[in-house]
Amino acid sequence: MPVIEIHVLQGYSDDDKSRLCTALTHASRSVIPAMPEAVSVMVHEMAPAAYMRGGQHRTPAPALPDPTQIVQTYLQAMEARDLNTARALLDLAFTMTFPGTAPMTTLEQLIAWAKPRYRFVQKTYEGYDALQSPGAAAIVYCRGTLSGEWPDGTPFNGIRFIDRFELVAGRITRQDVWNDIAETKAETKATS
Repeated sequence: MPVIEIHVLQGYSDDDKSRLCTALTHASRSVIPAMPEAVSVMVHEMAPAAYMRGGQHRTPAPALPDPTQIVQTYLQAMEARDLNTARALLDLAFTMTFPGTAPMTTLEQLIAWAKPRYRFVQKTYEGYDALQSPGAAAIVYCRGTLSGEWPDGTPFNGIRFIDRFELVAGRITRQDVWNDIAETKAETKATS
């Protein structure tokens, strides 16, 4: 039964500490074969006056925003075509790559690329997975199925997808998309 103790300066919200404990639980389970209920995480808080580094009292850095929540907000905005909200979540160096495309850097490019491929698309989410890369980027994967309409109005559904996002400092810097749209469309044409 792993027991993880962490010391932090006072100032983090209960939600921040809960996210930290969850992340530590999952991280330990990637090395130690333990069920989540067997992992104990204890957060010890100390007043900034009780801590010094380099001979100076320190205050805690603000917690990073939840990368999964940022991705969910972005995807909801994109589905609703609220481009201003979606754009506000993107880094200036944002790139996105969809099956069969070169990297795109604007939402307008994505909409123009998608227009001849389908009238609309909606996502049903089966889950999200988030992790921290060794560098500055947080990584979020989401997976599920797509439904919508082809350009001729024929409906489609049950198409698998997975999206991978990179976020730095609370901004989406990269989106990579994989799905079975091409295979499904080819299959639909073959049976027509």
